[in-house]
Amino acid sequence: MTDKQQIKAGINWLQRVQTWKLVLILIVLLLLTATFLRLNNIGMVERRNAVITADEAGDDEVTRSRLYQLQRYSAAHMNADTGVVYLAEQYQRDTERAISAASMNNGGNNINAQADATCKAQHSGYSQAYVQCFAAELAKYPSGSNAPDKANLPNPSLYRHTFFSPDWSPDFAGFSVLASALLTGVILLRLLAAALLRVLLRRHYSSI
Repeated sequence: MTDKQQIKAGINWLQRVQTWKLVLILIVLLLLTATFLRLNNIGMVERRNAVITADEAGDDEVTRSRLYQLQRYSAAHMNADTGVVYLAEQYQRDTERAISAASMNNGGNNINAQADATCKAQHSGYSQAYVQCFAAELAKYPSGSNAPDKANLPNPSLYRHTFFSPDWSPDFAGFSVLASALLTGVILLRLLAAALLRVLLRRHYSSI
C-alpha cells in the first residue's frame, strides 16, 4: 500500500463516525452533566435549610446532627459548597444564657444588668448589634482582681460554618463530567488528526 493509500485509509477510518454525531452526543452529555450538578446543589440547599430550621427550633442536638449531615454531603458531592452557615439563633440563645448567668452572680450583677438594660433599650433581641453594645458597655468598667465579674460572651466565629465540595466526586455528576471531558478530547483529536492527514495528502500531491 502506497503512502497516498495509507493517508486516504486513515481519513476514511476517521470518517466512519461523523464528527457532528459526536458533537450531538457531547451536547446531550453536557445537558446531563448540568442536570446532575444542579441536583447536587439542590441536595446541599435542602440540608442547609434543615440546619437553619433546627437552629430556629432551638434543639442543639438536632442542629449538630443536621450540621454533620450537611458536612458529609458537601464533602462527597461536587458543586455542593455551602457558603457561610450561621447559627444565629443558637448564638443568641448562648449569649442570653451567658448574660443571665453573669447577672446572677453577686459580683457581676450590677454592671451586667446595667449593660443589659442599656443595650436592650437600643436593640431588640440578642443580635450582633446588641452584643457589640453590651461589650462596649462592659469595657467602661476596669478589669482586675477586685473588678466585678463580666459576662463571658460567646465568640461569633464559632457559630459560622463553611463546608467545601471536592473538585470531582464519584457520583453521577462526576462521571458525566468525566465522560464529557473524554468525548471533547476525542473530538479535538479527530479534528486535529483529520487536518494533519489532509496536509500530508496535499504535500504528497504537490510532490508528484
